[in-house]
Amino acid sequence: MVVQYFSWWNDIFHGDMGNSLFYNEHVSELMAERIPVTLHLGISAFVLSCILGVSVGTITAIRRASATDTILTFFANIGICVPVFWLGILLIYLFGLKLHFLPLYGYTSPFVDFWMSTKQAILPVISLSIFSIAAITRQTRSSVLEVIRQDYIRTAWSKGFQESYVVARHMMKNSLIPIVTLLGLAFSNIMGGSVLIETVFSVPGLGRLAVDALLKQDYAIIQAITLFMSTLVVVINLCVDIGYGWLDPRIRYG
Repeated sequence: MVVQYFSWWNDIFHGDMGNSLFYNEHVSELMAERIPVTLHLGISAFVLSCILGVSVGTITAIRRASATDTILTFFANIGICVPVFWLGILLIYLFGLKLHFLPLYGYTSPFVDFWMSTKQAILPVISLSIFSIAAITRQTRSSVLEVIRQDYIRTAWSKGFQESYVVARHMMKNSLIPIVTLLGLAFSNIMGGSVLIETVFSVPGLGRLAVDALLKQDYAIIQAITLFMSTLVVVINLCVDIGYGWLDPRIRYG
């Protein structure tokens, strides 16, 4: 087994991920077909998480102890606890079976039919992003609340600056470090959650391929997907560390 392991690494460095035992195809070819699908849904969910999470978290911090803060924080706490696969099934039942608003399953490339691709991606993207939106909202609220008590924020308010200027130039800039850390973890969670969501919505992505390979004991595919996901997490963490220096010059100079 040890010899096989190092032989596999030798093949990896030569661009050969092996052959699938079940599909009888090169693993690299199978993954090349599935990776764009997973990245399409994952990046869409990540962008949605960033926009909504940071925006809602900032609003709840600025409107602390108001009705808006109470309602949004309540939904954020629920979003933390909701299992993504259960949410996906619930969305299918509500918007697909009952209301007939959106397709139940499947995937269409946006380069083939953009409108159908958008409709099919809505439910998976919501399911993938709900946990990250809730987590980012809570972290953003905590970070902004810490910054909002600082002296330079009170000075900015006393100078009569508009709220949007104070939030964008002072609050957010100085509260992004912990938020960026969570963004890196959120992207990793979204990519990991694709295993469940792609199975629920029958999306032919990398997560669905991993589940099928696991059930068929196709270890060549499982090893390749595990390597790809691990490498992706390492790259994301590296980008987060680089972003620290860009956001805070004290880290770069230190």
